[in-house]
This record gives sequence, C-alpha cells and structure tokens, in this order.
Amino acid sequence: MTFDLVAHDPQTKARAGVLTTDHGTIQTPIFMPVGTAGSVKAVHQREVKEDINAQIILGNTYHLYLRPGLDTLRKAGGLHKFNGWDRPILTDSGGYQVYSLSETRKIKEEGVKFRSHIDGSHHLFTPEGVMDIQRVIGADIIMAFDECTPWPCEYDYARKSMDMTHRWLKRCIERIDSTEPLYGYEQQLFPIVQGSTFRDLRKQSAEFIAAQGRAGNAIGGLSVGEPAELMYEMTELCCDILPADKPRYLMGVGTPANILENIALGVDMFDCVLPTRNARNGMLFTTQGIINIKNKKWEQDFSPIDEELGGYASTFYSKSYVRHLFHASEYLAGMVSSVHNLTFYLWLVRNAREQILAGTFREWKEKMVKQLMVRL
Repeated sequence: MTFDLVAHDPQTKARAGVLTTDHGTIQTPIFMPVGTAGSVKAVHQREVKEDINAQIILGNTYHLYLRPGLDTLRKAGGLHKFNGWDRPILTDSGGYQVYSLSETRKIKEEGVKFRSHIDGSHHLFTPEGVMDIQRVIGADIIMAFDECTPWPCEYDYARKSMDMTHRWLKRCIERIDSTEPLYGYEQQLFPIVQGSTFRDLRKQSAEFIAAQGRAGNAIGGLSVGEPAELMYEMTELCCDILPADKPRYLMGVGTPANILENIALGVDMFDCVLPTRNARNGMLFTTQGIINIKNKKWEQDFSPIDEELGGYASTFYSKSYVRHLFHASEYLAGMVSSVHNLTFYLWLVRNAREQILAGTFREWKEKMVKQLMVRL
C-alpha cells in the first residue's frame, strides 16, 4: 500500500492524495459506503460501483464473524469473492459494536466477552482473534481492536481505556506481523487514536499511534454524541500529530457539514451509516439542502430529486414519485433514496478534492456548509 499526497489547500489543512492498494487506487478525500454485513443496505453492487462510483466500501468484523461466519468466508476466498466487490474493502474491527453492546459484554485485559445479538450465544474477541478474523475476511485495510468510550466519559475511565487500547494494539501488531494474508494480496493494519474528548489523552494517544509506523492511522471515539465543536477540536489535535505522509481516517463521521469541516482539518477518509439510514427514513441530501421527501409539499413536484447532482437515481426519479413510494410503503423508496444519498456523498468528496487541487477549497467549503444545512 502506498499513499501519495498531490495537493494541499493553501488556506486550510485540507489535502488531496492517492491511496493505492492491491484492489485499486482511492482518490482522497474519500467517503466509504458502509456495507456492515458485506452489503450496502438496499443497494446492488453494480449500483455501488457504476452509479455511485464508490472507490472503497466498509465491512464489519463483528457482523461478518457471526454471519455468514468464517467457514463460509474462507471457502468463498474472502469477502471480495463472496460479495463480488473487486475494489478495496476496509473492515472495522468490531470495537464499536462491542461498545454498543454495553449490557451484554464484559471488557477485560484478555479481550471482550459478549453475547450475540442474533441468538444470545457467547463469544470472546481478543486482539489476536480479531486479527485472525480479519485475515479470513480479507479486507485490504484492517482496523486494530480497540475500546470506543462513550460520551460523556469520566477522565479516569478514558485514561484506563486508552491505555488498554494501546496494549491491545501491541498485541494486534505482533499477531498481524507474524501471520500472512490468506488470499495472495496485501493487508494493512490501521491503529486507532482514542482518549475521549480530553486533550492530554488525545495527544498521548496520537503520539503513541504515530510511533507505531503503520501504513495509515485512524481517529476513533468521536461522533458518539459530543458537540460538533469538540469533535473538530479533537480531530485537529490528532491530525497535527499523526504523520502527514500517511492517510488519516476519521471513523463514523458524519453529516455533509462534518465531512467538509474535517477535510479542512486534514482528514482523508470517512465512513458513516447516515446517508443510507436517513435515506430509508425519507431524508434526502441534495446540492441545495436537505429534503424530507415525505412532506406534502413534494406531492406534485415532478422535478428530479437533484438534477445538478447527476446520476441515474437522482435525475430519473421525481420528488413526487419518490414521495409516493414512501407513502405506499414500497421497497423501491429506500432503494432509490439510498442510491441518491450515496451519490451525493461521493459527489461531495469528489468536489472537495477538485477544490483542493484548484486551491479554492476554503471559500467553496464555507459556502457549501451553509447551503447543505438548509431545510427545503
């Protein structure tokens, strides 16, 4: 894996780069559609690739481990073969899912014991085991096993959790460096900065992560309920410490405005369930602002969802028709809306990149942040 920086915005810390993997290149900044169980919800692989033009998608270790399970994935030849996606894949280690299972898991130095949300069966995730699972899944980029702390969080808990995440990282590195990929292509481990919203802990964690010298680095534990300004403060602190010549991945973020503001702070990679989750509830992101397509005002609006955006779903279907689909409880409503919202997110980061290359990102970003928060 290589990462080449090709441009910096002169007025912000935004940068444009090219991340090269064995499954293809990724132009950054980039948004990764979330395919938790090996599938981006309500969207065909062909649409993800050809209509949305996603350059990389995300899968989840916890969910893929539970089903289809490691035996099926190994026999299929890994997730790329199993789901037919021939571009890069990143897998989240399951740390966030463990965080969300607070009532059915126990965290110890060894790892995390948890009960399956599917059948209640008991399982143990250790740093070594999570590395082995991600070898079987076969993602190009694999995440270290960490604990994602809640917000708000007591300082002592955040410090102890961060220290344990660092110890777990050392075990992840030892395991991944002593094993080989299973399918003949390279896999790279990204460590994760933690420390909640405490500046001294974030600084300590970012310095520890940077010292590991891995191919890329992630910032975790944000977008868990903290105010946006706190998120930006912690992100900027981390980006100022993490190596400039390695990709920086801000996990689980976020709204269109969040993405643009964090690009301005030096982040290269993003993922979030927001575009598809909101799509299934009728909230559409457009170049002119946010639409609740279920509202009566769209009942007889026969204009395309977003003609400026381009893309089949956004320009073929009218607002009136998509509103009708929701009120008729048609599956197509969520499908069209999901494709549209993901098309918008990829349009957003692609345009951000073009503005960085042109040296005009700051002015464009400030205009877009205001425009994209408008409720139509």
